[in-house]
Amino acid sequence: MRLSTAILSVLIFSLLNACSTAPTTHGEVKGASASSREMGQSDTNRMATLAMRGNLESLYLLMDKLYRRNPAEWKKSGATREEVVKRVREAVEKRQTWADLQGKHDIAAMSLALSPDFKADRVAAFIYATADMIITAHGGKIEFFLIDGLDAQYLYNAARNIEIAVWMLTNRRNTAGQPLLLSDEINATERNLSFEREFGKIIGRLDLLAEFVTEKYRRAGISYVQNLLGGSFLQFLPVR
Repeated sequence: MRLSTAILSVLIFSLLNACSTAPTTHGEVKGASASSREMGQSDTNRMATLAMRGNLESLYLLMDKLYRRNPAEWKKSGATREEVVKRVREAVEKRQTWADLQGKHDIAAMSLALSPDFKADRVAAFIYATADMIITAHGGKIEFFLIDGLDAQYLYNAARNIEIAVWMLTNRRNTAGQPLLLSDEINATERNLSFEREFGKIIGRLDLLAEFVTEKYRRAGISYVQNLLGGSFLQFLPVR
């Protein structure tokens, strides 16, 4: 009995010691620096701008991860991986065309980049096409101001397009019978779902923004009624 108690005490001590040495720093929220440009943005504009920047950064991260798992892709261009990444970013940010996509944009570009017989750099084409589709869903803009409007249905459709693209990457095969691109991996010794998590962040941002845009007009009406009621019933009362 005493031996069992001693073993239990050792186990508890070991568990507490492990907890005390576990990492406790997980980062912190960092807001963007204040800018005079924000004076021309509503709350919706600002949220859309931040979500767009987050989605593009997620795509750039996915591009880097895809190149690490599929190094043969960037080598097709004859440039270094860093040079190709820079070219894709510039093409996306400056709304330029991507030569390998034959002048196609939006979902037509995504379809070509994910076709089994596509021979060029599939990673660059896929990331560019996906970014172009998302930007198109936002009215062709990356930053938003008071004169800009967003269509909630287009944002919702963009999120569904990402889901379809992820399914294609997982299930489609090229002409050689291999996956279009190596991404997540689950086997007896490894479980890597980092690609799925990053795609999930993009989908989540798009869905939240779509719902927020839908709510905007309804909330404007509610706020108007609240202001009317507040003018009559929510006034301070005299105390002397």
